Amino acid sequence: MAHKVRYKFKGVAKEISFSYSLHQNMHEAVADAEGVDLTHFLQTEQQIASISKGKATVRNFRDAEFVKMGFTELYFLKNGQE
Repeated sequence: MAHKVRYKFKGVAKEISFSYSLHQNMHEAVADAEGVDLTHFLQTEQQIASISKGKATVRNFRDAEFVKMGFTELYFLKNGQE
């Protein structure tokens, strides 16, 4: 199944192709497309995952940090449909 990701980076709307063979999730894909280094972010995310009891904490951290990096309106398009 072909996936695309739509997002805004610093207010500019963009769309990229997405493959699970290249990235674990759409957040890593858009960061890679924009040249954003996620080394520190991924270390912090891993620490939060190890001490939190649910996935919601990690998801909230990821969403908040990506907004700080300039990413908004991040979502999948599957088979060319919204």
